[in-house]
Amino acid sequence: METILTVQNLTKKFGFLTAVKDLSFTIEKGNVYGILGPNGSGKSTTLGIILNVVNRTAGDFSWFNGNTSTHEALKKVGAIIERPNFYPYMSAIQNLKLVCKIKEVSETKIQEKLELVGLWERKDSKFKTYSLGMKQRLAIASALLNDPEILILDEPTNGLDPQGIHQIRQIIKKIAGQGTTILLASHLLDEVEKVCSHVVILRKGEKLYSGPVDGMLASHGFFELRTTDMDKLEQLLDKNASFGKITRENGTLTAFLKEEMQAEELNKILYEKGLVLSHLVKRKESLEEQFLTLTKNN
Repeated sequence: METILTVQNLTKKFGFLTAVKDLSFTIEKGNVYGILGPNGSGKSTTLGIILNVVNRTAGDFSWFNGNTSTHEALKKVGAIIERPNFYPYMSAIQNLKLVCKIKEVSETKIQEKLELVGLWERKDSKFKTYSLGMKQRLAIASALLNDPEILILDEPTNGLDPQGIHQIRQIIKKIAGQGTTILLASHLLDEVEKVCSHVVILRKGEKLYSGPVDGMLASHGFFELRTTDMDKLEQLLDKNASFGKITRENGTLTAFLKEEMQAEELNKILYEKGLVLSHLVKRKESLEEQFLTLTKNN
């Protein structure tokens, strides 16, 4: 697997404040990475450092297996780390032609990128007539003009209405589906859960976790169960070593797994003990539950 970015022991101090502390992670080609953490956790500072707009205090980072200088590497990077800023009285197409001149790339990609973000119909509208969501989508089109190997987005859905948020997330998935690696910073668990394959969790500049979203706690999930004899069901599961915490609420029993078990297997075990289930659903713990457990333990 090709490594796009390696960050090693990165630290950034602003006077007495340590914004990023001894941070290390790697980004492999073809995945969607989320840097997740509350406001002030060091997400934007980290992006600023790797994009050469913020000077690091200590540590190092290297692009593309360390074979390329940062200046050259950044030509293969598309990034939006500030609010979209284009000329208000120019149309989308005029603004993008200007970006092509600045980036020294061909104008041939403009239509393709505007179609990708759903703005081709509004290509001749002035930027100032765009909604916030449309402005953000134009910024994404602009960042894609050089066909970057990695797209970096800082809080891409901040301030958008639910429809705008949905559109941006769909576009991110589409771009990732075409093979572009994506790194996005977000304080929204929901965003990372819906969009990202991998996550780096930061709190006060320190890494709490780095790896696949699914493997955050290597959670085995839980069952939601209902039957006519709930007391018997609870007793049976209590004795079963595969289960940890068991709760009962509103006529439903929730049993958390300590090891892997399929629904069919549990159904068979209970049936053989004379219990017929009227409701059996297996669920994964949400990222939110896993995130809260993770931050609580640190």
